[in-house]
Amino acid sequence: MRHPSARSDGRGDLKAAGLHWLLIGNSRWHWAVRQGNRPLQGWSESLEAGAARLQALAPDQLVAWAAVGRVPEPLLMQWLALRRVTAAHVPLVDAPPWLGVDRALAGWGAWHQSGGSPVLVADAGTALSLTRVDGGGRFAGGRLLAGAGLQLRALGQSTVALPALSPGALVEGLAGGDWPAATEQAIAVGVVRGLVAALLMAACELEQLGQRPPMLWLTGGDGPLLAPLLQQGSKPWRLAPDLVLDALVALRPGPDP
Repeated sequence: MRHPSARSDGRGDLKAAGLHWLLIGNSRWHWAVRQGNRPLQGWSESLEAGAARLQALAPDQLVAWAAVGRVPEPLLMQWLALRRVTAAHVPLVDAPPWLGVDRALAGWGAWHQSGGSPVLVADAGTALSLTRVDGGGRFAGGRLLAGAGLQLRALGQSTVALPALSPGALVEGLAGGDWPAATEQAIAVGVVRGLVAALLMAACELEQLGQRPPMLWLTGGDGPLLAPLLQQGSKPWRLAPDLVLDALVALRPGPDP
């Protein structure tokens, strides 16, 4: 979803009113904003645009923030430390201390929205992470592998004959069919279908455990790209692009008293 004042380049009115929540990612800043009684709205923008927007906000406009990417220093870091949310603040039972705040929020948020059902959350971003949460809200392990963008860069940088493709080339590449002849399209199909296969296999393995099967959630920037192919499995995946931000808002719904 996009903030109503944001342009196609992610920038807009830096003096927008309302309460703000922020997730600092590895390559983008992700915002959620609520103005009065209007529905929650959000958008993503570059690191530079995000830092400029943050400097324009009044301190009481930022309700909470979390970071998986680099936090600007030193001025912004000092100001932001007031309302930072870390994995330790997320009520995900038995979460290990090394778990990233994005995975903690996504896992807890999906479990919370699922009414206490076990969940498997796939976050298709820079890395593709799988996070399990059981019916009691306990962290039950996960998996990590390189996301689509990382795989494309690795192929381009580590081979002589293969081209370096941008993530934006994936959509066009998939138009060449399941078994394309062109190299670029073959890379796109291989990367995307490889990620989809990893998710389908994980869901299949959990179904075979004989326990209550989890609800399947998909989030992250590459989620819309993977979602159509994931419907080939026996259970549907729920696409929730703003799952982490929604969890941050649910955890910190208003300013500190």
